[in-house]
Amino acid sequence: MSDSDDLFIREDPIFVNKELLEISHLPDEGRIVGRDEEIGQLANAVNPAIFGQSPSNVLIYGKTGTGKSLCAKYVSRRLVGTAEEEGVDAVFAYVDCAQDTTETQAVQTIASSVNTEETEIYIPDKGISTATYYKRLWRILDQEYDVTLIILDEIDKLEDDAILMQLSRAGEAGKVTDCKIGVMGISNKIKYKDRMDERVKSSLCEREFVFPPYNAGQLNEIMAARNDAFRNGVLEDAVIPRAAALAAREHGDARKAIDILRYAGEIAQAKGAETVREEFVVQARERAEVDRFRELIRGSTPHSRYVLQALTVLSLEHNPEGAYSDAADETDGFRTTRVYDVYEQICRQEGADTLSLRRVRDLLKEHAFLDILEQSRHSGGSAEGSYTEHTLLEDPEVVRDVLAETVS
Repeated sequence: MSDSDDLFIREDPIFVNKELLEISHLPDEGRIVGRDEEIGQLANAVNPAIFGQSPSNVLIYGKTGTGKSLCAKYVSRRLVGTAEEEGVDAVFAYVDCAQDTTETQAVQTIASSVNTEETEIYIPDKGISTATYYKRLWRILDQEYDVTLIILDEIDKLEDDAILMQLSRAGEAGKVTDCKIGVMGISNKIKYKDRMDERVKSSLCEREFVFPPYNAGQLNEIMAARNDAFRNGVLEDAVIPRAAALAAREHGDARKAIDILRYAGEIAQAKGAETVREEFVVQARERAEVDRFRELIRGSTPHSRYVLQALTVLSLEHNPEGAYSDAADETDGFRTTRVYDVYEQICRQEGADTLSLRRVRDLLKEHAFLDILEQSRHSGGSAEGSYTEHTLLEDPEVVRDVLAETVS
């Protein structure tokens, strides 16, 4: 029994409510910091739903960690409660389009989310056609609700605009007669709308909002509002300001700031320290960078990694001292042909056949879409014509280490 007693920690010396530091945690109103204006704008856009009328369709843009999903869920949750007080049956459904990328997956998730036992309508995980999922969804909405708000997070990850067409025109097409539908699309890509079908754009883009990055003061408030995740007295005074300053200097990303704070606590825990010290914040920042990048390239193909490795090799050769700067314009970019030359060398080392230059260009575009690198067009004059340069946005040492981990 003594061995068992020594194996587990019965009382966490650092954390008291670690859930407050999880990205998936939806904080209460008092914990949403720096987004009063955005929350008010979203609430105004969907306010007609409280009276059983059609809410405006909304597109929300902003970089990762700027509170887009948080505010959309919060406003939707408040909308449902307020509508109920007015005698209106409202519901919201949330779809993570990075996971449900196809039309069938997305409509199944929506139908399953809004379904109730009272409908006696069965929504299987799979095995029926997309058209059947839609028919069952429309029946559920008309039977159970006056208003439905559908949040499509990372909407740019959808394979096509088919579900947007269906949802934005369901009432007009007579698919639903008793329920009003509103759509909140969320994207990290400010130019996402340019890719949309013109018919979808005309019906979906009623209201558009851009969420700016958080500044250091706001990030400080965000983390201070969650400091009761820790036991009293374990956080040194400098920890939160340092974490806020690091995150604000890079991307103004609240997720990253909260990750840094949580990791700092975990480092203190692992070291057996009685307090979370400022020195742990720097170590936590490095861990957060690695974890974030690892998530970005998870599931990527070998050649996608080889292309990224080629740009990383060039970046490290250009800056061998490792003095990495987050400002892309302070680091020279590398032409596609130069990246391709190094990519060919890597393929030879790995014993792999090379892809065409055109396909490598496509892979570089995919990395740019994920904000792993930045692409810029240049003119070489009449002699050279135009060309593209690629600049790594991530710390090349972090990229090198994570890519090394992914080698099978």
